[in-house]
Amino acid sequence: MVSYDPAWLDRMYNNRARVPGHPAYLERWAADSASLRASLPCSVDVRYGDEPGETLDVFPAPVADAPVLVFVHGGYWRSLDKSDHSFIARAFNDRGVCVVVPNYALCPGTPERPVGIADIALQMVRALEWTWRNVASHGGDPSRITVTGHSAGGHLAAMLLACDWKAVAPDLPAQLVRNALSISGLYDLRPLQHAPFIADAIRLSDADALRLSPALWPAPTRGRLYTVAGGEESEEFIRHNTLIREVWGPKVVPVCEVLPGLDHFGVVDALADPGQRLHGLAAQLVDA
Repeated sequence: MVSYDPAWLDRMYNNRARVPGHPAYLERWAADSASLRASLPCSVDVRYGDEPGETLDVFPAPVADAPVLVFVHGGYWRSLDKSDHSFIARAFNDRGVCVVVPNYALCPGTPERPVGIADIALQMVRALEWTWRNVASHGGDPSRITVTGHSAGGHLAAMLLACDWKAVAPDLPAQLVRNALSISGLYDLRPLQHAPFIADAIRLSDADALRLSPALWPAPTRGRLYTVAGGEESEEFIRHNTLIREVWGPKVVPVCEVLPGLDHFGVVDALADPGQRLHGLAAQLVDA
């Protein structure tokens, strides 16, 4: 059994402690997102399921039959909201992309409705199924869905690429998710079982950590995954970034990069900036 030092886990995984300026990022994201929703055509709080948190926002493309980008937010499965991340949509809308931003219930939920990472993963499956079935009415092409996610969302994006969609519903295409981009993703959840700042919220059992870790799964047989992390992130986040390529192989993960000068929050800004390498990588996948 691996023994983890709590102080080391906090240094490696507690990004809010690691980036003292994180409140400024979060405040700006929320303000920019509210401004964007007021200025761009969008459908907000569309239900993709009946459970709490099962809503999404759609930012239709200005052209018909547009490629679709689904962005899954981070927050260690326990915080943040789709409304904090609408700002992602503007630069992709300008490229003629339909953007979908789903919400999910947050860990640990309530005593009446507990929420675990497995529940969130299934919610994202339902959100992607909704997208495939309904995005054409918002100008999107359901055969061209790319998923990107940040941090916990990066973990979920990798899971969605590897999902067995035929097991979800027989009429779904086997490759419902065409490609995925994982930003600062987490692929082996076993260390997080023991991280003091997060363990009580996510409540991962040994069995959960094994079955919910994409690095412990066989490589997907379809699609490509690009993985990136910021150069200012912890050694563990950079290790995770490399790990998934080592396990799934360079054919499935042809791009695995560390982007200089970016911390765990600044890397999200880079996704939304057309002048940044990360935005260009996302565009490659969307246009493929």
